Amino acid sequence: MKIIENKLTYDLNYLHQNYTIMYTNKINDMIFEINQHDNHKMVTPVRIYANNIILEKMLSDRTINQAINVSYLPGVQKYVIILPDGHEGYGFPVGGVAAMDAKEGVISPGGVGYDINCGVRLLRTNLFEKDLRPKIKNIINGLFESIPTGIGSKSKVKLQNSQLDDVISTGVKWTVDNGYGNNNDMKNCEENGNMKNADLNFVSDKAYKRGLPQLGSLGSGNHFLEIQKVDTIYDEYAAKIMRLEKNQITVLIHCGSRGLGHQICSDYLKISTQALTKYGITLKDRELACVPNNSDEGESYRKAMFAALNFAWCNRQMITYWTRKSFEKIFKQSESDLEMGLIYDVSHNIAKIENHQVDNQLKSLVVHRKGATRAFPAKSESLPEKYKNIGQPVFIPGSMGTASWVLLGKPNSMNLSFGSTAHGAGRILSRNMARRNYTKSEVQKFLNSKGIFIRSMTSNGIIEETPYAYKDVDKIVDVSHNLNIATKVARLVPIGVIKG
Repeated sequence: MKIIENKLTYDLNYLHQNYTIMYTNKINDMIFEINQHDNHKMVTPVRIYANNIILEKMLSDRTINQAINVSYLPGVQKYVIILPDGHEGYGFPVGGVAAMDAKEGVISPGGVGYDINCGVRLLRTNLFEKDLRPKIKNIINGLFESIPTGIGSKSKVKLQNSQLDDVISTGVKWTVDNGYGNNNDMKNCEENGNMKNADLNFVSDKAYKRGLPQLGSLGSGNHFLEIQKVDTIYDEYAAKIMRLEKNQITVLIHCGSRGLGHQICSDYLKISTQALTKYGITLKDRELACVPNNSDEGESYRKAMFAALNFAWCNRQMITYWTRKSFEKIFKQSESDLEMGLIYDVSHNIAKIENHQVDNQLKSLVVHRKGATRAFPAKSESLPEKYKNIGQPVFIPGSMGTASWVLLGKPNSMNLSFGSTAHGAGRILSRNMARRNYTKSEVQKFLNSKGIFIRSMTSNGIIEETPYAYKDVDKIVDVSHNLNIATKVARLVPIGVIKG
């Protein structure tokens, strides 16, 4: 890659791609735009929010190529966006945002991803590092025993079919009604933890059966529970609203909709692929299978996807319940005494209809966020009352040996990224590459040197998630902060980690 007169020119054939991208405008040090390639006009440009180093890493896989393919989809609006954590995914890049006209555009299961409503929630406590350090092994071991983790892990709660029906219909309200949460938990979830119009009738029997035994389980891959401490405060006022202070103990929970969401994505990718000819849709990549948003197939996918959203919010809430019980047992205090309140819960893989300005018009759009976090600014109607004057809390987790961040949604997110920012550090090594290059003992030695205690179901669970497999999360956050999409509130560092 070389920079010439504010242009980036590079040949994707070097990366074994199908064509060459020319004329990538460097708008400034953190905004790059691709507006044409292969002698064809794209429906929209592709916007990349990154610095030169991050951009170069994106060129090591199909990230940019995939975003260009998305820019050809019917009804796509304004820009296809790659956020600084962007990397190759299934069809759509992970760390990508694409908004389609709700009337004329499409909805794509690949634009949401397999782990529907993979998301992150942050709990606060009134404990500080000095309180927790002597008990860190006990609490991590207790959490590991309390929370089912790993592939195929099953819930401690044996749901009846009628109960899963209620979970899918009412979301977090079901957990509150059944003693697994409280009203503040519900208020501090995106969408209050419940998407209306979720419909079990559009969920396959296979998806239903996969989800039935898994509510309240952590799963595998990059899913985790971390006990962290507040390392640095950057926005004192926002931190005070969130009740965060230096050296305070927090808990970050990252997981999604488990087998239910995975199967729903698989089911509707097949349905969408079969419907392409019916709707005369031509794709650059079959992995971008989609259907018109207002078609029967589009409505069916939305209702099934909403079911997975509700399941995922309940899944994180159940893990929250077991987390609180573990802390109660170790510290011999109640959750209210420990002040284990939910700060907020954000979703990463989701498609929702929202209103955004495009060409000076307010349009109804289907906003696909795949590995992207909503980052709405102050005064947004959808925010809880306590955050309306400051903006939406945003959480960007790093890898298990590095920092995670609390940010605050800002107005520039509405101008630049359809109210979105990054969702994590973003991988730079595949899981296979991580296993080839690192050992469990090397990763554990690194974590131990930082005072981090870890439990995992498997050795691969540790090796594949080595911090060296990810970009520098601090640099990812710098891009978001400097673009004023979502700005820094607090930096958190891990003390103990549970991996699936």
